[in-house]
Amino acid sequence: MNRHRSDTLVGLLVAAIFIVGGALSWQAYQQQQAIEQMGSMMGTSMGAVHGTNPLWYVFWTFLAAAVIGGGYLAVRDDFTSTDANARSQKEMSEPADPESTAPAADTQPDEAINPESQPQARVLDLLPDDERRILEPIVSSPGITQIELRDRSNFSKSKVSQTVSALERRGLLYRERQGRTYRIYPSDDLRQNQEH
Repeated sequence: MNRHRSDTLVGLLVAAIFIVGGALSWQAYQQQQAIEQMGSMMGTSMGAVHGTNPLWYVFWTFLAAAVIGGGYLAVRDDFTSTDANARSQKEMSEPADPESTAPAADTQPDEAINPESQPQARVLDLLPDDERRILEPIVSSPGITQIELRDRSNFSKSKVSQTVSALERRGLLYRERQGRTYRIYPSDDLRQNQEH
């Protein structure tokens, strides 16, 4: 289940809790008003005859919504990232385009990648497809601008920006401001691994 779908489902559940809780609160309020009117008509106090206070319904409605919404937000990243990891692993094991199944020029088709001989290839193989499509042009053309990177990867401007920021936080690349864009370089560690 992707994040958007799970957010929608939990949002609908919380909205349903508010609707049911609001209806129950309104019903309890109307019953309380009716009991008070009967008591004033009869000239007696109807304190002994009462229903549930509507404030209890309001309290329990907000508590239930907070527990469900807060609980979901607490586990949301784990819940949806597990899905994303499984999907990216599936994509890596079953490549979509036939060109990606072709072996690299300097590896044997039946051999596993040796991280000591090709550390850069190993890092790229571990990344999801979208991050790999961003990082490969950066490694092959250090100093590429973010605009050129957008054109080469065929991603939207926001997708490139988000992915570059995520890779930068993980220490795989760094950016230098140049006018209204950035020049992007592979990190020193990645560059050293590529040279060895």
